[in-house]
Amino acid sequence: MPRELSFAERRDWLRLIRTQNVGPVSFRDLINRYGDASAALNALPSLIRKKEIRPPRPDQVEAEMDYAERMGVRLICAIEPDYPAYLRALDPPPPVISVLGRIGLLQRPCVAVIGSRNASAIGQRFAGNLATELGRAGYAIVSGLARGIDSAAHHGALNTGTVAVLGGGVDHIYPRENAELHARMSEIGAIVSESPLGYRATARDFPRRNRIISGLSRGVVVIEAAERSGTLITARYALEQNREVMAAPGSPLDPRTKGCNRLIRQGAHLIESADDVISVLESLRSLDLEEPSSSYQSAPFDPSRAEAEIEKAKTLIRGLLSPTPTPRDDIIRASGMPLPIVTAALLEIELNGDAIIEPDGRISLT
Repeated sequence: MPRELSFAERRDWLRLIRTQNVGPVSFRDLINRYGDASAALNALPSLIRKKEIRPPRPDQVEAEMDYAERMGVRLICAIEPDYPAYLRALDPPPPVISVLGRIGLLQRPCVAVIGSRNASAIGQRFAGNLATELGRAGYAIVSGLARGIDSAAHHGALNTGTVAVLGGGVDHIYPRENAELHARMSEIGAIVSESPLGYRATARDFPRRNRIISGLSRGVVVIEAAERSGTLITARYALEQNREVMAAPGSPLDPRTKGCNRLIRQGAHLIESADDVISVLESLRSLDLEEPSSSYQSAPFDPSRAEAEIEKAKTLIRGLLSPTPTPRDDIIRASGMPLPIVTAALLEIELNGDAIIEPDGRISLT
């Protein structure tokens, strides 16, 4: 059940998630294995063979907490009541998010409006008008504060409520041309990130951002997206999270709309107005929006009694991995070993930087 964390508990959550190579999946596995963040931190030295990988010191994390308070930023852990319910339904959720601005917007029904950075004028106008009308209907508009469609959607919903999700820290303005929009949203909207304050996003951070955009939302509306674009990654996450995907159709001669047209051919809802979007979202009221969890369930397990088996599993798993991200369940199935052994091996592989585990659980070689 959601509960408020003490200062020490929140500090330990931050220390654990700020540890190099600890992502949402390994954070969840560590908590499941050791019971709480404090015990997990105590166990890390025995799991990580690389001496340069260590949790930040308590005073370093306390400095981040103090800085966040001075900036007016809330650090919210996934177990706390103010954490967005839709985001908590993900498997696993981002353990800690930073929120600058109106936290109450995250409790409202949200819809994501996303699309091309290189958007046409008519696409931007449609996005802005759609966001305005959906805002008047009571929805908070979620997007990524990028150029093009994202910016148009935020501008359209400024007066009714809009949420920006960033790959960098909530205080990192990117692109710079959106500095004024960022400032306005920090006052009357909300800015969200799972990255630390001051962090500058890299290309690898945007899929994590996209997963939060869809995770906060009841549905995702795509307006102008090329066939290979980050926007379609968000649409894929939405499908995995049991959210509805909607797309505005476009000319077959415009490469910026080919991704939207393909989504529609694959079953996305065709939308031409805010009423179309509202009709789709209203149908979600009776649906289970929780992201499907792994089909494997952990059993009680004492890893200290299975060190040899874990080492064997680590060698086997490294042979099964490739540079192409592979679903976690596929690795577990292919290993043929007991789930607790494989889970423990995967955790140690990630903590030592031998593999990359995406926020959705897919695994690839570093």
